[in-house]
Amino acid sequence: MNEGHVPNPPREDAPRAPSPAGSVGPRVLTAALSAVGLLLTALLLYLIVSWLEGIQPLFQGGATGGWPKVVDRETAFETVGSSVEVTAGLLSIVITVVAIVLELAATRYTHRISELFVRDPINVIVLSFFVLTTVLSLWISATFTSGPAVADAWLPNATLWLPVGMLSVCLIILLPYFAFVFAFVSPLNTIRHLRKQATQTIHASANPRRNLDKTRHRILESIEELSDLARGALAQKDRSIAMEVADSFGQLLRTFWAVRDELPEPFFTLDGPVAQDPDFVSTDASVRRRISDQGSWLEVKIFQQLLEIFSNSVGTARDVGNFLAITMRDLAIDTKPDSRQTLSLCLQVFNSCLRATINGRDLRLAYYVLDLYRQVAEDLVERGDEENVIQIGQFMRYYGQISYDAGLGFLLETVAYDLSRLIDRAQELNSPATDPLLVIFLEVERPEEPTHDGEDRLLAVRRIQAQLAAALLSRGDTKHANQIRLDMQSERPERLRIIQRELMEEERAEYWEFSDRGVNFAYLPPEQRPFLEAFFASFTPPLSGGGVDTAP
Repeated sequence: MNEGHVPNPPREDAPRAPSPAGSVGPRVLTAALSAVGLLLTALLLYLIVSWLEGIQPLFQGGATGGWPKVVDRETAFETVGSSVEVTAGLLSIVITVVAIVLELAATRYTHRISELFVRDPINVIVLSFFVLTTVLSLWISATFTSGPAVADAWLPNATLWLPVGMLSVCLIILLPYFAFVFAFVSPLNTIRHLRKQATQTIHASANPRRNLDKTRHRILESIEELSDLARGALAQKDRSIAMEVADSFGQLLRTFWAVRDELPEPFFTLDGPVAQDPDFVSTDASVRRRISDQGSWLEVKIFQQLLEIFSNSVGTARDVGNFLAITMRDLAIDTKPDSRQTLSLCLQVFNSCLRATINGRDLRLAYYVLDLYRQVAEDLVERGDEENVIQIGQFMRYYGQISYDAGLGFLLETVAYDLSRLIDRAQELNSPATDPLLVIFLEVERPEEPTHDGEDRLLAVRRIQAQLAAALLSRGDTKHANQIRLDMQSERPERLRIIQRELMEEERAEYWEFSDRGVNFAYLPPEQRPFLEAFFASFTPPLSGGGVDTAP
C-alpha cells in the first residue's frame, strides 16, 4: 500500500468537535417563543368563543354587563379549588418525569448532570412557579368566600383570575419545559456546563481573596467529570461526545495559558488537593517535584486525560483518535515561543500516542498521527526552533524502527516520507536543521533486508530518498542530493532501476482508495522527473533510463 502526502491543511479548516446540538441556550429561546405562541393562541381562542357567545370581555365596561362582573363567583371559586388538585398533579408528573430522565442520564454518563440540573436557574424558576401556584390556590380556596365582590375593590375578582392565570401559565409552559429538560440532560450540554464551570474557576483563581485549595479542587473535579463522560461515551460508541470532551480540554488549556501570568504562585504548587489527585499520587516523588517546580500540574493533568481518551480509541474509534491528534497539533502550534516546557509536554503526548498505536497495532491511526506530528515540526521550522525540530526527527525515526520490528513495516515507509517532507520544507526555508535532519533521514532504513507480509519496505524507503533527491535538485541543492546519492551508492543496480522506473511511470497523484492523507507516496511530479534522471545518472556506474530491464 503506497500512500502519500497531503499539504498542511489551513488550521481554520481543521475538523472541530460537533457543536452541542442539545445546547440549552437556543432551546430555551425556542421554548420561550413556544410558550408565548401557546398563550397568544389560547387568548385568541378565548376571544373567539366570547364573540360567539355575544360577550365582549376585554372591551365592554359599565356597571351592569362587562367582564369580569358577569363571572359567577361561586363557580369560579370551585374552579380555584379544583386548580389546587390540578397544579399538584402537574407538579407530581413533572417531578416524576424529570427524576426518571435525570436518573437515566446520570447512570449512562455522569452523576453531575443531576447536580447541574438542580442548580440551573430556569429549572428553579419553573418548579418554584408550580409550587407558588399550588400554594396560592390552596390558600385562596381555604380563606375566601364565594360572596359578592367588594364594591370599591381595586380589581374585582382578583382572587379568582390570578390563580386561574397562573394555572394557565403552568399548563402552557409544560411542554416547553419538558423540551428544556431533554435538552439539558444531553451529554453535550453537560460538557458545556462543566467546561464553563472549570473556565470560570480558573479565572476566579486569580482573585487573591479566593481559597486556592477549593478552586483547584473544583478544577480537578470538572476535569475528572469530563474524562468520565469521555470514557462512558467511548464505551457506548458515542464518538461525538468523546470528541467534544477533547475539544473542551483544548479550550481549558488555552484559557489557562491566557491567564497564567495573573495566577498567584501558590496555584502552581503540587500540594493540597492536587497532590491527592489519583494521577499524581502514584507518580514518583522526583516527577512530582519537577512538576511542582515547573508549575505544570494542570497541563500534565489535562494531557494525561487526552492521552487516556486516545488510548481508549485505538482500534475502536479511529475518528476520535484522529480528532484528538488534531487537537494536540493545534495546541502544540499555539504554544508561545518561550513556553518550551509546555511544548515539551505536547511532544511527549505525541510520542505516547505513537507508542499506543504501535502497541495496539492500529496502523491507520499511527499513519495519521505521524502526518500531524510532521506538521508540528514544520511549524517549528518556521519559528526557527531547530532544537525541537531535530528532536521530533529523532523521535519519528525511533518509532518508525520499533514499528518495523513489530511487523508494521508500512509505518517505517511513512516515517521516511514524513521526514523527507520535513527536510524539503527545512531546506526551502534555509533552516540550520536541514543537515541534522538529513542524517536522521538516511539512518531510517537498515542494512538488513527482512520483509514483513511479503513486502520489502526498505526498498520503499530508498524510493522516498530518491524522491527527496529529485526535489532538492529541482531547487539547485546538489550538496544534499549528493549526500543521498552517496548513501544509496551501495545499493544493487537492479534495485535502483526498480525505484527509478516506479517513480517515472507512476501517474496517479491521488491514492486509489479512501485514506486520511489521500495522495500516493510513489508519485513524483512531472516537473521533477528530469532531475530524477540526472540523480540516477550520477551513480557510478551510471544507471540508464527507466526503460531498462529491471530484473535482478
